Amino acid sequence: MYEPAAIMITILTFIISMILIMWRPRGVNEALPAVIGAVAVVLCGTVSFADLGVIVETVSGAAITIIATIVTALVLESIGFFYWAAEGLASRAKGSGIRLFWYVNLLCFLMTLFFNNDGSILITTPILLLLLQNMGLKTHQKIPYLLSGALVATASSAPIGVSNVVNLIALNIVDMSLYMHTLMMFVPATLGLLLLTCLLFLVFRSSLPTKLPMSYRYQLSPMKSMRRKHPLQDDVMEVKPQYSLKLMRYILLFVLLLRLSLFAASYFHIPIESVAVLGSLLLLGWRWIYLKISPADMLRKTPWHILIFALGMYVMIYGLHNIGLTKLLVELSSPFIHGSLMNASIMMGSLQSIMSSLFNNHPGLMIGTLTLTEMHLEPLTLKVAYLANVIGSDIGALLLPIGTLASLIWLHIIKQHKVKISWKEYIRVTVLVIPPTVFFTLLVLYYWVYWLF
Repeated sequence: MYEPAAIMITILTFIISMILIMWRPRGVNEALPAVIGAVAVVLCGTVSFADLGVIVETVSGAAITIIATIVTALVLESIGFFYWAAEGLASRAKGSGIRLFWYVNLLCFLMTLFFNNDGSILITTPILLLLLQNMGLKTHQKIPYLLSGALVATASSAPIGVSNVVNLIALNIVDMSLYMHTLMMFVPATLGLLLLTCLLFLVFRSSLPTKLPMSYRYQLSPMKSMRRKHPLQDDVMEVKPQYSLKLMRYILLFVLLLRLSLFAASYFHIPIESVAVLGSLLLLGWRWIYLKISPADMLRKTPWHILIFALGMYVMIYGLHNIGLTKLLVELSSPFIHGSLMNASIMMGSLQSIMSSLFNNHPGLMIGTLTLTEMHLEPLTLKVAYLANVIGSDIGALLLPIGTLASLIWLHIIKQHKVKISWKEYIRVTVLVIPPTVFFTLLVLYYWVYWLF
């Protein structure tokens, strides 16, 4: 048993840290309150040094995988790959605002699928802002594309576990392979994303311009008017026309093979972080040799704080776990889950949606996953309950702007670009699209797993 003072310090530390992470006074990096909170929890004794060893082992692989993925994305961004992709999709809109809506959401889905949700938001949002500005859209006309893109980009981390650092951490906790996660989750989550996009289209249908204000002509190299103004980038590097199209196709093939190799590694029990790091190093080396760009810029551009943030958050969550939070949740939810895959899916997905919306999905999913490990569930029930947790964490958390770190980053970026959206405007959309999407995805998860096994 822990001293009452230690229990109180752990609880208050977590609450204060979460307020600072979501509020970010004076633009403070989210890693700082997480680290201070972690230190406080260790000093008060609710997390031991032995626990720290377990935490580092659980978190490190996931964080390294995500960092390596972001490095890969930054390398591609530095040669104009994402401008090329965005312009290619936009050109296919052929002046139709409605067609552009579907292509924007396709781009955001693919960005998260091939990289990760935070990287997708950080890189894609500023490009979309400048793309829409270049098209001549007014501020209120940009909102449907930006908000739907952000929701789809964040929710798209559900189909495959490797697109979200907290998903990867949770996979380690329940000892589930990336391959098995994708086998059981890809179809339900992708169908859920399709429903989400359709619902967003119905909500925004009247706001979408039938014809774009100006014709948009496809350009192979990044537009000179589109200068990078987001947190991770410097000045635009022009892609030489004589090799750009061929170059982009080869890069796309490489990224696809790299992504597939992660699942192959998981299937053969090879640490996926080693494959992710190798892929990013190969891309960095290729850029250095072929394009003569030194990899030194990655030391400055890479958001290393993600490692620190993930570690600090898990230390605080582990402290709450040690003082009995997960035991309490087990007592409350266990009777509804045992013996029924349907109940496991609906109950855990709904509970996780509420926790993640109110307290952010990073602590929400970690707490929910630790709770599952205490329930002594049958292996299949444990997997379904865990995947339902992921649906609640990646999709259900989007009900409120504070539900995910990616949505908080998105709000910060669009505010920097003088596009403001209030909580009321945000929730007016999400309350119509998120609950039915979560419920539908949880139902499909149950029927899909029942059919598979």
